[in-house]
Amino acid sequence: MARQILTLNQISLKGLERLPRDRYEIASEFAHPEAILLRSHKLEAQDIPNSVLAIARAGAGVNNIPVAACTARGIPVFNSPGANANAVKELVATGLLLGSRGIMEGIEYVHTLGQMTDPAEMHRVLEAQKKQFKGSELVGKTLGVVGLGAIGSLVAEMALTLGMQVIGYDPALSVEAAWRLSSQVRRADTLSALFARCDYISLHLPVLESTRGLIGAELLGAVSPGTCLLNFARQEIVDEAALIEALDEGKLRRYIADFPSPALIQRKDVILTPHIGASTEEAEDNCAIMAAEQLRDFLEHGNIRNSVNFPTLQLERVSGCRLSVTNDNVPKILGSVLAILADEDINVIDMLNKSRDAVAYNLIDISTAPSAEAVERMRKLAGVINVRLIGDCA
Repeated sequence: MARQILTLNQISLKGLERLPRDRYEIASEFAHPEAILLRSHKLEAQDIPNSVLAIARAGAGVNNIPVAACTARGIPVFNSPGANANAVKELVATGLLLGSRGIMEGIEYVHTLGQMTDPAEMHRVLEAQKKQFKGSELVGKTLGVVGLGAIGSLVAEMALTLGMQVIGYDPALSVEAAWRLSSQVRRADTLSALFARCDYISLHLPVLESTRGLIGAELLGAVSPGTCLLNFARQEIVDEAALIEALDEGKLRRYIADFPSPALIQRKDVILTPHIGASTEEAEDNCAIMAAEQLRDFLEHGNIRNSVNFPTLQLERVSGCRLSVTNDNVPKILGSVLAILADEDINVIDMLNKSRDAVAYNLIDISTAPSAEAVERMRKLAGVINVRLIGDCA
């Protein structure tokens, strides 16, 4: 019987093609889907059917998904970090150029000359007026990159190729991310040190309780006058009241962001784009492919990659029957599960157990399928969230 995948947004065909039609049904309406695949649709906890085993977002942010409620129900939430990184990087490059030259003002000025019909006269006027749109070059300027993950590291490399000096800050920098970084990227020990030393600052942070409103009056007060701040990460990272104050006082020369708001939209020192950071065909394809492949690997094998609420866990398949158990991260539960298997003389061939915060996740390859009664005993164990038989467990 084909697995049902509920799509709540238009998903790239290249991604959907990763879910073979002989094994998966894909539609925008299902009463009892096994998984949900979405982009920006706002999903409420009460709208997730009890049949759902996993949710995948074709994109990086998951603020439109009730992650805590999913965790409580044992539902891993997948995202696709890095799949849209190049698209965002190129928009940051555009922002840097718009922030250094009078490009926007020059274009707007040219549009005022629509009534002129004499090319010679237009040339004379342009030559006389172009000095007001003079800017500065990026070569030799310093860019601060806050957050050095998939996008931030690409932005840092891009800036280096433009001849800029780059300072990075990321207290949670992973080993993998560190390997991606050029040795030319200097490290700032604190955010305030970075803000004080840069001509341009680009933000690449997720929205967490620790980052919401992080760029506030204290940090903005540390910048050198004339600094340009770019935000192609999330709107909530910047305290808007503090931002406006910094612009009014001339501490910031310009703010360039992908998140319009009524208070900023008419300002001449602000350039806003309509949340188009990942709006390229390539990024949408890449995100959909990654999300679909992660869903398939989980549904067919129980493996977890790029989950925001479950541990990363991948176990090579060595038997036809696999048991997955999700439980509270407390002692003795796995032992109780193994004891139930032992009661039925079922041999464990391979096993992997990992935890993340309050959740533990287990994959157990077994010689034969447990009885329905044994599976029900596992489900009734205190602390067990869900139990699933995967594969050939006939």
